[in-house]
Amino acid sequence: MAREKDADATVRGKPAHHPGTEANGPTRAVVIVPVLTRHQRNDDETNRPRLMRSADARHDEAVGLARAINLDLIHTAVVTVNDPRPATLLGSGKVAEFAEIVKEGHAEVVVVDHPLTPVQQRNLEKELNAKVLDRTGLILEIFGERARTKEGTLQVELAHLNYQKGRLVRSWTHLERQR
Repeated sequence: MAREKDADATVRGKPAHHPGTEANGPTRAVVIVPVLTRHQRNDDETNRPRLMRSADARHDEAVGLARAINLDLIHTAVVTVNDPRPATLLGSGKVAEFAEIVKEGHAEVVVVDHPLTPVQQRNLEKELNAKVLDRTGLILEIFGERARTKEGTLQVELAHLNYQKGRLVRSWTHLERQR
């Protein structure tokens, strides 16, 4: 069951940010906050405190992080995930529903407030026809945008490359020779 929030609604008493007619305009985005059912939660100690928080708190935080890089949120949703799919995390019905929202809203980015495997990210990008950022990718984007010194910029770039390294494995296997 999904509990959706209109992107025009206020978040914590502040009106939604609607940038005017800027030159290129802000990037349109959709935020998805998957809530795994208790028996399916990842037992990883690092994720436990964040996943135990209320869905509203996680939603508000994800919206705040997305707005930190000036994304224009056209839709946000909290989605209950009873059976996480290895290919996309979400079920095929939810993926199709979000693909329609992305298409109708002309969204370029989908933020998923959950760690995604490289395969899940790639499959969601294909299905949604938009760039998909998981929580780690979004935080790296925020750091990258806010880095001011050369050293800070290089540190963020190094972290981003390490993050992407695991996502590039086997993506060019069609160019390898047979062994």
